[in-house]
Amino acid sequence: MVTGEVGSGKTVALKGAVASLAPARFTVIYQPNPEVGMRGLYERIITSLGGTPKYQCAALAAQASAALTAEVDERGRTPAVVIDESHLLDHHELDAIRTLTNYDMDSTTPFAVLLIGQPTLRKRMKPGVLAALDQRISVSYQMPTMSKEETASYIKHHPTIVGRQDTLFSDDAVELIHLTIRGLPRSVNNIARQSLIAAFTEEKGIVDEPSTRAAITETHATE
Repeated sequence: MVTGEVGSGKTVALKGAVASLAPARFTVIYQPNPEVGMRGLYERIITSLGGTPKYQCAALAAQASAALTAEVDERGRTPAVVIDESHLLDHHELDAIRTLTNYDMDSTTPFAVLLIGQPTLRKRMKPGVLAALDQRISVSYQMPTMSKEETASYIKHHPTIVGRQDTLFSDDAVELIHLTIRGLPRSVNNIARQSLIAAFTEEKGIVDEPSTRAAITETHATE
């Protein structure tokens, strides 16, 4: 289970993790929208593994479980079921995922499940009704926001990608961005971009604190 605030970089981290998996050893099954319910998840699993989903939902659960097992036993690849926005799952759906992991009298589970969501997902694991699922989570990580130093490094790195080697953001501009955004990468991107536009409009060669403050005011005014 990986949780993090909106804009903390969960999707970027997920893409990096998936890209590192060897296709010969793993089959990634990505479900971006859990609001389709368990039926939608079962159908995604079955179609991703080359099957044709059955009509009855009860039959779909057994078919999905069999397809996951066959991927390991017949093709030698471990399925990795990735469920994004998992905080949108209700208790029944989370328990159904736990049931899906039941295999061979609980001695083994032939696939991995990765739950990605906002911090509310972590809080919902506390009630006793989800204790069985919580006990099955072997790795749990809460993505932190960037520190002041990490924000500065992040902002400094981006201009170098397009060939800018000298300073583009002043130290006080970077500090203001960090204090305002609390180190959330996506929001840092947005404010930094607006700050560049503000500096360009004022014909400045560097993004300073006044340009950043103007960008923050403009951004907050339009939200």
